[in-house]
Amino acid sequence: MVFQNGLISRFGLGCGRMSNADEAVRNDSMATIQAALDAGVTFLNTADFYGSGRSELVIGEALKGYARDKVFLSVKFGALVAPNGSIYGLDVRPLTVKNYLTYSLKRLNVDYIDLYQPARIDLAIPVEETIGAISDLVKAGYVKHIGMTQVEAETLRKAHSIHPISLVEAEYSLFNRNIEKDSLPTARELGIGVVAFGALAHGMLGGTWTKERIEKSKGGYVPLFFAENIEKNVRLAAKLAEIAAEKQITLSQLAYAWILSKGQDIIPLIGASKRPHFQEAIQSLEISLSERDIKRIEEAIPENEIAGGSFPNMKFKNGVVVQESRD
Repeated sequence: MVFQNGLISRFGLGCGRMSNADEAVRNDSMATIQAALDAGVTFLNTADFYGSGRSELVIGEALKGYARDKVFLSVKFGALVAPNGSIYGLDVRPLTVKNYLTYSLKRLNVDYIDLYQPARIDLAIPVEETIGAISDLVKAGYVKHIGMTQVEAETLRKAHSIHPISLVEAEYSLFNRNIEKDSLPTARELGIGVVAFGALAHGMLGGTWTKERIEKSKGGYVPLFFAENIEKNVRLAAKLAEIAAEKQITLSQLAYAWILSKGQDIIPLIGASKRPHFQEAIQSLEISLSERDIKRIEEAIPENEIAGGSFPNMKFKNGVVVQESRD
């Protein structure tokens, strides 16, 4: 397992928001990456389609002066993005994998990627073929480890039978514990680590909710925030905030600490593009939760009381969306 080799940090830095063309935002992003590296967070998570490659360019610029072997780069590929930024399809054909990698290497200004993974799988393409293509890149030295993203347990097993899968990326938060049912047990059985994104439930666990903020946040792409759901979910988050206040920590720190308590094989991603947000999150490493604490936290947000699903889990066939479920 990657963890046993000491290659990656306890936290990862999610770089999806580091794709703004504005120079000030870009500088903030680079400063955050460097602050993370200086704090010992070596795991940087990105995708070639984040900002149509701008996230990779920011990372490549930020890494100048840092030893390559001290950074663990995780890159997703395959999503097809329209000029307006929306994802309209998927291309994970074996033929295209080398092409994706070539451009990522150039933008990141590196000779290899530590973890390479398809953004999703295509139901019309045997997962063995996609993983086989990445395996060829491992043999060639351009990729060190293979990962998977948002896949079911059966697919994870198939992929792992072709080439060892080191990490699987999945959404995991107090508002979405679906991986505990199938994916997480399977990953542990196979010795695969988990990269957990969405720890703050897309902002639901990010801090204080005012009436004005609730009104502004209604709607969007995530059902947790739909008009009929948001107030119910904010009430649940408020219960958790009370526990955080007792411990004299922030709500987001408690959310991160809860995920950290779930096992050393789970790497939560901090999706921060500004240093203060990163520095607040990293302090959760110092928080120790007892079994009683964990029970109270989970009872504050009962799964059967969560209104609406979370991140849309799109399924593709022949490159187009055929199913979109709300996990």
